[in-house]
Amino acid sequence: MATMMIRETLFQAAISLAANKLRSALTTLGVAVGVFSIIAVMTALDAVERSVATGLSSLGANTFQIQKYPATVFGSRHQQDQYANRKDITWQQALLFRKFMGAKASGIGFVITRQASQARFANRSTNPDVILTGGDENFAKAGGFDLASGRNLNGNDILYASDTAVLGSEVADALFGAGENPLSRQIKVDGKVYTVIGVFTKKGAAFGQSQDNIVLIPITRYLGHINEKSSLSITVEARSQKEYPATIDQAIGSMRLARGLTVREPNDFEIRTNESLVESFREFQNTITAGAFIISFMALLTAGVGIMNIMLVSVTERTREIGIRMSIGAPRRTILRQFLLEALLLSIGGGVVGIATGAVAGNLVALKFNLPLMFPWGWMVAAMFVCSTIGVSFGLFPAWKAAGLNPVDALRSSK
Repeated sequence: MATMMIRETLFQAAISLAANKLRSALTTLGVAVGVFSIIAVMTALDAVERSVATGLSSLGANTFQIQKYPATVFGSRHQQDQYANRKDITWQQALLFRKFMGAKASGIGFVITRQASQARFANRSTNPDVILTGGDENFAKAGGFDLASGRNLNGNDILYASDTAVLGSEVADALFGAGENPLSRQIKVDGKVYTVIGVFTKKGAAFGQSQDNIVLIPITRYLGHINEKSSLSITVEARSQKEYPATIDQAIGSMRLARGLTVREPNDFEIRTNESLVESFREFQNTITAGAFIISFMALLTAGVGIMNIMLVSVTERTREIGIRMSIGAPRRTILRQFLLEALLLSIGGGVVGIATGAVAGNLVALKFNLPLMFPWGWMVAAMFVCSTIGVSFGLFPAWKAAGLNPVDALRSSK
């Protein structure tokens, strides 16, 4: 019996809202905007977080990088200019660094990259977004790349600046397809000819960027043929997790010597560890999340006030209807329940629309940057709870006002 009464009350609430479609839709839209902003942002951030975790796992627990810029650059324009004005890490400095490190590290790899290159073979070509990478024989190990076929760069390739190349799986598929062997074939990258000696296995995306859309050539060949000013990045692998802090300290001292810094001069390079990457991401995440919460709070607060106003107008317009229902025996709790349900339906309806559109928008951003698709179920549940709370909180006063009407006075109303 109680279930039937609730069902009937819910049905009546739905009919009442449907009678004022435009008003109900506009009220629902206010809730949807607030929910959309937080769901879209959190969906995108969750995708970025998963990508960061994948990228960190591919770097290895005992590795760190030395580079000109920090992982992420926040702060004033002056601070950003300070990083830009640093001297590039040169090939000679990298070689000195390796010499000073000696046997303190398990492996030291050098890498330099150029974005937006295009690879060609015969009448086929890639999109102009290939990452042309100059690396040494340690690049693959330091970056967690495995070979699917062929061989890796070796010491002779680096020594003699050979015109050899190892392709990422995405580039190999674009130029040769599944049934064609790319080994020993000659390709062109930005007009320069390279002989393919190997193909990496598929690695996936990390930090929002495909790791398979690369062409690896000897770093000496890169430096000799690419007329572009850029800075090297050095990857260092400690012998064990226990020696990791000591290896970082040794690397800082060795890099200062290689850069010719005096005792009084600060470091003009960055040490990028897994922990520093996570910390930088957390700063970025907290800033974006705080902004999304402020926007959502303001939008939901405005939507809640809108729900209250709409419900008060609805009570005024339906005063005679309420009087008739009370006069034929409808208890006050039924009237209270119906108006509460109407407010709840408006709020939850907006929440459902906001969740659906927010999840789609967040995942579109993720797809744009090659990030994994995400559905933040926890935030969705929280959003529905908040929407329900808003519906009940802002709908309680109008519902109480409707339930408190005197039946006789209500019947006298012309509305």
